[in-house]
Amino acid sequence: MKSFNPQELSDFARYYGFHYDICDPAALVKDVLIEMERGLEGQLSSLPMIPSYIVPVTQVPPGKTVLALDAGGTNLRASLVHFDENGSAVAEGTKKIPMPGTKGKLSAGQFFDEIADFALPFLSETSAKIEGIGFTFSYPMEITADADGIPLAFSKEVDAQDVIGKAIGKGLRGALAARGYKYSGAIVLLNDTVATLLSGLASIPADGEEQRTKNAYGFSGGPAIGFILGTGFNTAYPETKIPKIGFESTQAPQIVVCETGNFNIRFRGQLDREYDSTTKNPGTYTLEKAASGAYLGPLTLHILKQAVKDNVIRFKKSDELLAMAHLETRHLNEFARAPLSAAGPVGSLFGTDEGDALAAVQYISSIITERGALFSAAVLAATVLRIDPALLPYSPVRIAVEGTTFLVYKGMRRSLESWLHQMLIKDKPRPYIISPVEQASLFGAAVAAVSRGR
Repeated sequence: MKSFNPQELSDFARYYGFHYDICDPAALVKDVLIEMERGLEGQLSSLPMIPSYIVPVTQVPPGKTVLALDAGGTNLRASLVHFDENGSAVAEGTKKIPMPGTKGKLSAGQFFDEIADFALPFLSETSAKIEGIGFTFSYPMEITADADGIPLAFSKEVDAQDVIGKAIGKGLRGALAARGYKYSGAIVLLNDTVATLLSGLASIPADGEEQRTKNAYGFSGGPAIGFILGTGFNTAYPETKIPKIGFESTQAPQIVVCETGNFNIRFRGQLDREYDSTTKNPGTYTLEKAASGAYLGPLTLHILKQAVKDNVIRFKKSDELLAMAHLETRHLNEFARAPLSAAGPVGSLFGTDEGDALAAVQYISSIITERGALFSAAVLAATVLRIDPALLPYSPVRIAVEGTTFLVYKGMRRSLESWLHQMLIKDKPRPYIISPVEQASLFGAAVAAVSRGR
């Protein structure tokens, strides 16, 4: 049995190009900024920088009520969201049903009928004036200039191919009218990253503190960034200049969805490229494949197999690891959180006398996590710098986060926040706060409806 040798394991990581210390953080941030600029100008870029046609509101007027809809992978949720005297969002009577199309094939008409039947009681049975409908639609779609959304594809759970290419807001409006409810207000379509950003504006206090206190100055707060680090990876932020669509406004910036999971990282090694070649979309979403929950488990398994082949890690059941077809990220996280329990598909491979091999596996896994955190922090640092290089100390950029990889994957949040602090403090202090947000899809949809209806 080989004894635990951190130096050998680190050298292995450097040889195959996945050690975080071969990455230059400053160069990473600069790379992201360059790709952002290219995407905004419509040039060839790994960051498409998609306009949302939604202007973020920094302070929601009190007393407004909107209908928020959230179409996720398996469920469709709805809630009346009321904004109280502080501008805080309060959800009332949240309900959910299976996502239309998950229980059988639907035509476009049937699809919109099911959504309208679900939404109608919220609209018709309330005494409050409905001032907008916000609809978070977590499927690939093109956003139009009037903030409608045209689906480009559905996942395999939803069988409603006839809906692809048809405007969701227009279809819902027509289905409501067919039921005698003529709604003339705004229907705003948005993706989950935009919803997370808007939720952050509504829920994170102006000064960024966890405890919302009286704001004697009436200050509405700094800008917000939406950040998804869960199964996937994405960011959104307010942009003042989008040359490719002729947009420019410093007073009313437009939210841009960066699709940063697709960022083409130059700091990748042989094993990254090998693993990438086994995925369904090789050559794309290279950052997502290094940092998100959909890929951390499988990528780590591929790297561990190489470590066994190179005799860097050796244990009695190593052949079982080599034969393992897949490793889910949640199982890798369970191992990382309780390595001595000898449980799960990873922990159960080691005997009680194989602590050195156990430590080696955890050590390599931690290097991969640290690198993912570094990549993620570079994206966020670049976005903060893109927004405003000279924010006042009481005007922090509010980074609103959603995603289980950030929240529960061992070491990710701590390392990401550490890297981000180093990047944003290097030249001069830059005010920011990074905070998880709850029910982001619903609350973000509500804020979007208010934003578009103003």
